[in-house]
Formats: sequence, structure tokens, C-alpha cells
Amino acid sequence: MEEENKVEEVKEVKTPESEVQEVTELQKKQQEIDELNDRYKRVMAEFENYKKRAQKERESMYNMILSDVVSTILPVLDNLENASKAETQDATYKQGVEMVLKQFNDVLSAKGVETIKTVGETFDPSVHEAVSSVQDETKGQQEIVQEYRKGYKIGSRVIRHSMVVVAN
Repeated sequence: MEEENKVEEVKEVKTPESEVQEVTELQKKQQEIDELNDRYKRVMAEFENYKKRAQKERESMYNMILSDVVSTILPVLDNLENASKAETQDATYKQGVEMVLKQFNDVLSAKGVETIKTVGETFDPSVHEAVSSVQDETKGQQEIVQEYRKGYKIGSRVIRHSMVVVAN
């Protein structure tokens, strides 16, 4: 029995060399863990950036397609607006046209389409198209005095520029 205890004691006794070796192995393992942790964090950051980029691309694509569709039906909206302004004897007919026009505008608003403000605003070539100018001392510099055709935009993307008359 004493021999067994001695064998067990020998097993438990560690030499300084083995302790140094264990420490270096632990340091190597810790370094590997740190490297893997760093790689994991970088991959997660790349994935988050990818998700954000993909979301922006989807939104951009959606707005581009929506603006293409809206630009093709804007002449119909123009005709409805002209029909609602027309003089007619039949009030019911005019009311029906106005209701369709309101419904059309509500659908566009729900999709984020906005009309570009014109009369009384300062001329902005990024959203307005000047078709003529007038001299009017009562108006400010580059002030819009008349609108020929409405302009529309989705967010900052212009679907159709407003056709306007600019003063001075």
C-alpha cells in the first residue's frame, strides 16, 4: 500500500518545467480563443453591414420601380385634375370625378408620393423646371409665381419636375 501512495504522490508532483509548459500551452489556447473571438466579431459586423446594405438596396429598388409606375400614370392624374376643374352642368358627374381624383391622391400619398410645392416657393432647379420668367417687382428673387404642371417625388427622388413660371 505504501508503494501505491508513493506512486500517487509522484504523479501529483510537478516539475517546474512541466508547469512552464502548461502555462505556455494555456497562453497558446488563450491566444487561439482571442483570435477566434476576434474573427467572430468581425464576421458578425460584416453580416450586420451586409443586412443594412441589402435593406437599402431593396428600398432603392422599390422606390425606383414605384416611381416608374407612378410616372406612367401621372398623365391620367393630370386629366382627372383637368376634368375636375372643367365647367359642367352635371354636378353629380363633377362630384364623381372629384371623388376618383381624391382616391387617386390618397393612394399616391399612402405609397409615399408627394407633390412638389411650387407657388410662393423659391425656385430650386433640382425639383422645378422653369418654362418662363416674368418681371414682377412685388415678388422676390427667383420666386415661383405660377405652376403649369405639378411635380411629384418619393422621398428625395423626383418622379416628375414641376413646370413653373419664375419671377425676376
